Formats: sequence, structure tokens, C-alpha cells
Amino acid sequence: MEKVINIGGKDVKMRASALIPRMYRFKFGRDILKDITSLKKAFKKRNELPEDAAEEEKEEAALSEMNLTIFENVAYIMARHADPTIPDDPDEWLDGFEMFSIYEVFPEILEMWEINNTTTSKPKKK
Repeated sequence: MEKVINIGGKDVKMRASALIPRMYRFKFGRDILKDITSLKKAFKKRNELPEDAAEEEKEEAALSEMNLTIFENVAYIMARHADPTIPDDPDEWLDGFEMFSIYEVFPEILEMWEINNTTTSKPKKK
């Protein structure tokens, strides 16, 4: 699946396919399935806070540095998969953006990931 996502005022083509877990593992030495699950849980916890939550609650629910790194790495791999001319260094790619909100971009990346991972086969009853 391919989709153009606006990140920091720039349209970025993203691609999700069966190759993404392999690219992620080779580039970052980590399991994207575990990382996205962890990031999804943290993101959900943060988004479930009421509008009037205390600052202390917001700080506790804020995404960790590791979650932010996972997000950046997943976004980079999906962008690189769609456009091989993107720099080989994620830091160089990220440097091309102004500040942006993970809370606006992650739901779109997650949607792509989940659509790509849905199965069309039906389980067989035994």
C-alpha cells in the first residue's frame, strides 16, 4: 500500500509491504512488530487522557524517547521503501523537516501498517 502523508508541511510518499519488517530489521536490528505494538500502546494511553488531565498525568503518558525513535525509524523505512532516493541516513532525512507532531502523523502510518497486515484468509475449523 502506498500513501502520501503530510509531515511538517511536506508531502511524503510512504509504502507498506511485506518487505518492511526485513528492511527495518536490517537497518535498525529490531523487530518492527514488537516496536509498533509498543508504540501503539503508548500512543493509545496518551490519547485516552481527558482534555483536563493534570500536567503530571500528561507527563507520565508522554511518549518516551524510545517511542519517538521507533516512530522516526518506522516513518523513515516506509518513506525509503517508497522512494529509494531518500538518504541512507535517517538523521539526514529527518533534518529535512520542520517540527511536526507525532500525534498527527502516527495515526496515518499506523493505518497503513494495519491495512497491510490484515489477512484475507479464513481460519479453518478443526
